[in-house]
Amino acid sequence: MTETRFWLIRHAIVEENARAMLYGTMDVELCPHSLEAQSPTYAALAARLPRPATWVVTPLLRTRRTAEAVFRAGYPRAPWAVEPGLIEQNLGDWQGLPHAELPDKLSMPAHAFWPLAGEERPPGGESMSEVIHRVGGAMERLAGVHAGQDIVVVSHGGAIRAAVAHALTIGPDNALHLSVQNLSLTRLERHPRGWRVVCVNELPGA
Repeated sequence: MTETRFWLIRHAIVEENARAMLYGTMDVELCPHSLEAQSPTYAALAARLPRPATWVVTPLLRTRRTAEAVFRAGYPRAPWAVEPGLIEQNLGDWQGLPHAELPDKLSMPAHAFWPLAGEERPPGGESMSEVIHRVGGAMERLAGVHAGQDIVVVSHGGAIRAAVAHALTIGPDNALHLSVQNLSLTRLERHPRGWRVVCVNELPGA
């Protein structure tokens, strides 16, 4: 096969206190209740994912914890590489801010399906447009290093939207209309002549 196949999983739901604020690249824990309640989803993911595959996580603990849960559910344990380029959007000085306090700080209206507009750049952080550029570079690099292979990536909602945006060459505000739920599967392929989107937000076991 000449194409490189990406299997992108959004990490599991984070704990309740983290969900009350903008956490971005903060290292927050997963919700223990959801980990238990969603065990059928982990089992479905373990059965759905290709074997063998190269595994990639981000520097944030929630991606590693999600990968470990998939291994416990039946996928043969595999080593993983850590890819900083696929980390979540850095919200800079706004990280840790309660959601209710964000509107007063925005320079443009929030996106309907994301806390910020696609071109809004938090102080000390990055815009979604910049995330697309960063994630796109990481995806191209991984596709080159692991050409023709299956790559399972455990990443984040913003980063997965950015990967799809890179594949489709669409802008940040259009990318933010995509739904990418926790533990959903998004599949992209890198062919010699370009990218192909196989599916977005597939819910294994649903």
